[in-house]
Amino acid sequence: MSTAVSLPHPVTGVRTTATHCPYCSLQCGVTMTAGERPPTLVPADFPVNRGGLCSKGWSAPELLDHPERLLRPLVRAVPGDRTSPLVESTWDDALDRIVTAITTTQQQHGRDAVGCFGGGGLTNEQAYQFGKFARVALRTSSIDYNGRFCMSSAAGAAIKAFGLDRGMPFPLADLAEADVVVLVGSNPADTMPPAMQYFDAGRARGAEHIVIDPRRTNTAKNASLHVQPLPGTDLALANGLLHIALAEGLVDEPYVAARTTGFDEVRAGVAAYWPDRVERLTGVPVAQQRRIVFALARGKRSIVLSARGAEQHRSGTDTALAWINLALALGLPGREGSGWGTVTGQGNGQGGREHGQKADQLPGYRKITDPSARAHVAAVWGVDPESIPGPGRSAFEMLDALGTDGGVRAMLVLASNIAVSAPDARRVISRLGDLDFLAVSDFFLSETAELADVVLPSAMWAEEEGTMTNLEGRVVRRRQAMSAPAGVRDDLQLLAELAGRLGVGHLFSGDAGTVFAELGRASAGGAADYSGISYDRIDAEDGVFWPCPDPEHPGTPRLFTERFATPDGRASFHRVEHVEAHERPDAQYPLVLTTGRVLAQYQSGTQTRRSKSLQLIAPVPRAELHPDLARSLGVAQGDVVELATRRGRSRFTAQVTDAIRPDVVFVPFHWGGGASANALTDPALDPTSRMPAFKVCAVALTRVGPAAERIPAPEPAAQPQPGAHVPATAHTPHAPSRRRTTSVKSTPRFLSGVYAITGEGLGKPGPVDPALRYQVPEGRTAQALYFRGGNSTDELVYLLLVRDGEPMRWFPIGAKGDCHVPLRVVEDLDGGTVVELHAAAPLGVTGEIVVDLGLVEV
Repeated sequence: MSTAVSLPHPVTGVRTTATHCPYCSLQCGVTMTAGERPPTLVPADFPVNRGGLCSKGWSAPELLDHPERLLRPLVRAVPGDRTSPLVESTWDDALDRIVTAITTTQQQHGRDAVGCFGGGGLTNEQAYQFGKFARVALRTSSIDYNGRFCMSSAAGAAIKAFGLDRGMPFPLADLAEADVVVLVGSNPADTMPPAMQYFDAGRARGAEHIVIDPRRTNTAKNASLHVQPLPGTDLALANGLLHIALAEGLVDEPYVAARTTGFDEVRAGVAAYWPDRVERLTGVPVAQQRRIVFALARGKRSIVLSARGAEQHRSGTDTALAWINLALALGLPGREGSGWGTVTGQGNGQGGREHGQKADQLPGYRKITDPSARAHVAAVWGVDPESIPGPGRSAFEMLDALGTDGGVRAMLVLASNIAVSAPDARRVISRLGDLDFLAVSDFFLSETAELADVVLPSAMWAEEEGTMTNLEGRVVRRRQAMSAPAGVRDDLQLLAELAGRLGVGHLFSGDAGTVFAELGRASAGGAADYSGISYDRIDAEDGVFWPCPDPEHPGTPRLFTERFATPDGRASFHRVEHVEAHERPDAQYPLVLTTGRVLAQYQSGTQTRRSKSLQLIAPVPRAELHPDLARSLGVAQGDVVELATRRGRSRFTAQVTDAIRPDVVFVPFHWGGGASANALTDPALDPTSRMPAFKVCAVALTRVGPAAERIPAPEPAAQPQPGAHVPATAHTPHAPSRRRTTSVKSTPRFLSGVYAITGEGLGKPGPVDPALRYQVPEGRTAQALYFRGGNSTDELVYLLLVRDGEPMRWFPIGAKGDCHVPLRVVEDLDGGTVVELHAAAPLGVTGEIVVDLGLVEV
């Protein structure tokens, strides 16, 4: 990049500054010209975007002088009464109210009753200082951020498998040189268009790109192959692909032996995911499964990229691990030009999760429960290690307990619009209303800020200094290109000022360079080590890749080339099993809802919904549905439709398209109010990452009326009441089981899964699991079509098909063997008939059996 900052023109005061786009994780380089209003920008020849920029980046300067921009602190006209209007006030009054609320709340309810909620758009310096502010100034464990709703499952999987989470452990440029790229639940053509130049370059040299997505996105349209699995079944697909790789001898056995551990257990686990079963679970034909595996295995350079479509599930961590297992089995991670990575979403989604915003984390990606980590960070902060609180609740768990006994009673929110972005949003809005006090710092009066007691105006991207870490792990400079409006403060300065009013101001700085130097010392020796990075190095080298442990270190563009970041240097396989969605379609909610982004909007839309140019591209939220579904419901293009789940109702404009599965409805999550996608989504949490299940829940769709310029909100009386606070519990993964299908004339039914058995003697068969029981509905008949089974034990076992308590058919399965028996001649099973599968094994024999009984119900 050319000169970072030019001096202001001596007459006009105009200056040009090299900085970065405020939106996605690419952090495209731009050149900003400011001095006269409005400011302008052009894309820069930065190594990431190489002169490219999307519509969001081009439009970013529009918002700097937007008429709705917050320029003064706002407070309630009647303190403590949120029904009173927000009125302009002074900084002293606003900060006094915040400090009074903090001290009063902590005196009455304890330190953890004050909480902090951050965002993935904060600079590294702001994210670091926010974590430090919570632990040092407030001494509260109650802090988390919206990245928990974005990257947490992929991060958890990478740490389990590799010992380190950096979204893409290789440079973006490697995508252009890859022979094969498989994208799982990722749509960069809409979410980060400048990245498509790397994919275009790859295709130009003959690369094969495969997209796995229930929608035919703009990314999928350019791919060699597009497969459309049912949302929530990506784990089963990955396990099935590994099954094929094993069966076809495609596994890189020398790599597995030399660089990994735990493969034998995974090998045994994926034995149950034979191709026809995976086709039934996912909807992906066997031929497409085979094509994906053979492409990855035969490519000299092969890359697997996953993103939120695969990860925002209650089993998102396990799903990411399943794709990592496949990549490891094929010998991809650490191989030049190959590997597994995840596509970070938010602008500083990578850096934001490294330095202390998360409930369980200290700077440098250190665990807050690690005594040595606590001692190191405490020494940098100048505090007693014992004074640093322990881990707190994850994002949704903290939000769901707001205002309750033992929960947060007063909260400070920076750069996050949780009233739109959190799952089960109406429930979260209700919880925000239960707070004793809420303070929000933002550029605009977001849906969350509208609920606050105090709203603070924040400096925007072009008005602040700091660093960001992009999706490759490249640390880049956000340079101040213009002064903030009078009366507006940077969040770094805000935290330093609050710390001073709380009596610890000597431990905090409002200067970005000073805070970054401290961040480097705090991260030294940690997994995300920034200690060798300086502003000067970033300027000279167009960014520096972490880890970079000293000033002489070149940075690390490619990870794992020699060893993984685990104690033994080996990557770990993890056996994972497919689980059904927390909510499955039924008679009341017969469809599957999935959510995501569109090209011209970003995150909760606080900024992009206010951009005139972007509004021309995406003016209203649209619900995508298949023509077959539209015909069956009497819906035409442009009609107003209402979506209903167990949590809420929202309305959208219908977009009828054959780019989506007939049993799936897609809506974008950038809007709030009556068009809130997250008023519908399921807050079921992943047990490892605590990621909510944004990407799949059961939904019903009805036509409201013809096209309308302004979509009326759903009737308040029809909205379900927000659920009571319930402590979140982890789900228990199961072996694969059948998925419910929409009602048709003939309906397949499956009793299937992998089950542990303990033999009580071959003459003493007994029930295996309640899931292996099926009762034919009254008024219908059924017929068994086939039985397929497998046996992991060293002895012969029997499976017994039982009808109304009487033996109907025995299936012997040899030691370490399997069997497949067609059953088309079996008699009809009348309504009310109960069918079960029992097992028999020699006394004391233990192991697992694979069961798959297929029936058809007519």
